[in-house]
Amino acid sequence: MTPKEIFLSHSSEDHEFATSVANTIRQYGIPVWYAPTNMVGAQEWQDEIGLALRRCDWFAVILSPNSVESMWVKRELQYALHQRRFEKRIVPVLYLPCDPEILSWTLPSLHTVDFTQSLDNGWAALLRIWGIGYQKAS
Repeated sequence: MTPKEIFLSHSSEDHEFATSVANTIRQYGIPVWYAPTNMVGAQEWQDEIGLALRRCDWFAVILSPNSVESMWVKRELQYALHQRRFEKRIVPVLYLPCDPEILSWTLPSLHTVDFTQSLDNGWAALLRIWGIGYQKAS
C-alpha cells in the first residue's frame, strides 16, 4: 500500500539525516511532509504541522538521542498514536542508538527500521514497507 503522504517527525538537530530520508523517499515517488521543505515564511508553524498531521496517512519518526528528548517529536508521535488511521502506519526509523521508550512506552512494540548498521540495509528495509525495491545509487 503506497502512502498518499508521509509525515516525517524528527529533531532539527538531526536535519542532515532527516533531509536524506525525505529526499530518498521522494525519489521513489512518495510525497513526504518534512517541515524544512514544506513550511514557508510567515506561516503559523504549529497550525501547518497540525494540518499536515491530519492530512498524512503514514507517520515516520526518526529516533536519536536528540529526538527522544524533543518536546515536538513527542507531541507529534502522541498525536499519531492516538489516531486510529495511523494504526500499523507508524514507522520508527532508528538513526542513532537511543531509548525510544523516552518518547512512548509503545514504540518498542513497533517494527523499527534500523539505519545504525548499514545505510543500504536501512533504505531497503524502509522502502520494503511500501513494497518498493531499493536501488543503490551508483
